Amino acid sequence: MGNSEVIYLFDPLCGWCYGATPMLDRLSVSGVHAELLPTGLFSGSGARPMDENFAAHAWANDQRIERLTGQPFTQAYQRNVLNVRGTLLDSHAATLGISAAGLEDPRRRLAALKTIQRARYVDGRDVATIDGVAEVLAAADMVDAAEMLKAPTETLLTAHRELVGRGRALFQRLHADGVPSLAVIRNDAPRLIGSNALFGSFDNLVAHIAAA
Repeated sequence: MGNSEVIYLFDPLCGWCYGATPMLDRLSVSGVHAELLPTGLFSGSGARPMDENFAAHAWANDQRIERLTGQPFTQAYQRNVLNVRGTLLDSHAATLGISAAGLEDPRRRLAALKTIQRARYVDGRDVATIDGVAEVLAAADMVDAAEMLKAPTETLLTAHRELVGRGRALFQRLHADGVPSLAVIRNDAPRLIGSNALFGSFDNLVAHIAAA
């Protein structure tokens, strides 16, 4: 791939990002290491209440993602996450947990993301609160990240702001229309790879990365 970087822009509570995770795994196994950058899409001002309309829209979307990718969205998720009123779709805690996991080694971000996605979409666990995400990370042997999340240091908070800031800046620079988005940066010039490539054949995705 020469002097190039592959960047994956995501939000941990985005169903399409969950659908794209198997492709990220395959890239990693094949030796292409994408750096994961969160965009903060559903955190801060992007958080929204989980009302009936949103839950119905999300579930319909999730069924499409499952048919396309094979990634499971369970009844436990529908019952314990989507259909619980008075909660928010807010990815701040999950994103901070991923930042904590990758503080020393950025490659741990993928393991943390997968753990959080599985907890939400398969096990129907709460990953919208600090305590919920900390429990999920601790159960996956990421106790250091869980403890940091519950008592964040200035180092973590600064690194987290920088990470999300980089993600947002790249997202805007690429004029991406949503997440997940994949970018190849070669000689400091980022090129956006259409997100459709994340849901097609693996060989096609690799060809897109090589050609970017």
